[in-house]
Formats: sequence, C-alpha cells, structure tokens
Amino acid sequence: MATTVLIVDDSKLARIVAGKALAVLQPDWERIEAGNAQDALDIIRHRKIDLAMIDYNMPEKDGLELAAELRAIHPTMPIAVITANIQDEVIARAREVNATFVSKPLTEDGLRGFISGAALRLRSGGTPS
Repeated sequence: MATTVLIVDDSKLARIVAGKALAVLQPDWERIEAGNAQDALDIIRHRKIDLAMIDYNMPEKDGLELAAELRAIHPTMPIAVITANIQDEVIARAREVNATFVSKPLTEDGLRGFISGAALRLRSGGTPS
C-alpha cells in the first residue's frame, strides 16, 4: 500500500523543495500539498495520510498548533515541524506534541532521520487509523 505524505507550507517554493528532498529519499511515496493549516485539516478529513511535514511559520495557525490538532486526530502519525526558528521554546513545543523538529533550510540530510524513522514506524504497524 502506498505511503502518503502531506506537505504543509504557505510557500509554494518551500513545498517544492520539501517534495524534491522527499522524492530522493522515498521516490515511491505520494506527496500531497497544502498551503495552510485549514487546507491541511480538510485533506486529513477526506484522505488517508500516513505522515505530515509541516512548516512552523504560517498565517492564521502555526505549524505547532496544526501538529497538535493532527496528533489529536491521528495519535501515532509521524509529524515533522520544519522551521528556521531554532529557539529552545519551539523545539520544546514540537516535542510536547510528539513531533520531530527539522531545521530549515530543508535538505535531504536534514530530512533523512525523520523519513527513515517514519518509514520504520509505518512498516512496524504504527500507521494512523
């Protein structure tokens, strides 16, 4: 069964960069994009999403708020919060919602740990319902 990744970022360029990095690491995974938190929540309600990569700085609702909502809907979903904001508070808040912190600029190397961990969890049956 195909693995589906939701990439959420208000920047189209950032979504392209994230998608390209992901494609190198997991070329068979399907990528779905959302430009904001509300679009992401709409997608989650209508599609099976296996993991999410979420930008922190977005208008209306930041990535940590979205991550907390996704965590409530899908307790075991691998979630990465991606940001250039490397303050301890942001990193701590990501951990509070059981999300992986990934720093920008996003690279294959920066994403590799999250993706390999997510793939392992998904293979071992930690998929969302």
